[in-house]
Amino acid sequence: MINSHSDAPASGWSVEAMRARLVRHGDLVPCRNAFIDTRSPGSEAKENFTIIGPGVSENPEQHVHIDEAHGFNIGAARQPPHCVNSQHSHTTAEVFVVHSGTWSFNFGETGDEARLVAGPGTVASIPTNMFRGFTNIGDDVGFLWVALGGDDPGHVLWAPHVFDMARDYGLVLLADGRLIDTVKGEVVPAGAALMPRTSPEQVAALATPPAADLARCLIAPDEFAGQPTGPLDGPGISEHLAIAPHAQLGWPHGFTLSRAVFASGAGVAVEPASAPEVIFVHRGGLTITWADGFLELAEGDTFTVPQGLARCYDSNAGATLFIVRGL
Repeated sequence: MINSHSDAPASGWSVEAMRARLVRHGDLVPCRNAFIDTRSPGSEAKENFTIIGPGVSENPEQHVHIDEAHGFNIGAARQPPHCVNSQHSHTTAEVFVVHSGTWSFNFGETGDEARLVAGPGTVASIPTNMFRGFTNIGDDVGFLWVALGGDDPGHVLWAPHVFDMARDYGLVLLADGRLIDTVKGEVVPAGAALMPRTSPEQVAALATPPAADLARCLIAPDEFAGQPTGPLDGPGISEHLAIAPHAQLGWPHGFTLSRAVFASGAGVAVEPASAPEVIFVHRGGLTITWADGFLELAEGDTFTVPQGLARCYDSNAGATLFIVRGL
């Protein structure tokens, strides 16, 4: 509702401004050559998305949907059956929400030291400074929604053999993290330093914990009930924290992550957010209402809530959400 004494929204947020903070699943813009393994056999069909923040893409032409700093990044990956994301390591948190598909997370320099399998609704937080890769082992196209730590999550460290494959297919990575595609006619800038091939010393510095320890990095859908409750927990709504102090994934990430399940017809008034809050609709639909209007969120949509906005969340037919909140 518009204030009768002003053209400005009573809340400060028009419907148009709120829509700019909503990324529809169907509107996601993929990058098909985001990394140096983009032409490696088995990896050439993967798609990378940067939803909030720059992510770790090595392609300067990667589309960023929302560039507002949140203290964390939100991205996604879409891969057909048997498509591989090659072995790499991160220096900040990397957390996966499995939206669709069945995924194998593979650990070690060549991916044969340990393995975790995760299906829809599972959350996996992979520790930093550890080689990991992931493969869609299901029969359908798989989609991972991903949270990365920090406004600048840095660059990934690739396993040595990934550099060798990239060279064979005309891709060169510069020391500043930019990808040069010589097949497309791009040329390495004069005087530019190349990213060196990962050394044996760097490989040796990365460790893979025992499989039993890695298993605690994954929370399956039926395991959320044993986690601490979140702020939306109440009549008709069950919210449990996966990433937070005292939760199973309790080590520092730079954000919290929870799952909220709404029964049909459930709703709640929410206090103004004092930190960034991002909602991902895993199943069902959610209506967000505030003083000046409402938005309907559908399955696969991502929405970032303006700080300081009082609002209500309602779900007519029920919903499962994953919520990332800044610290």
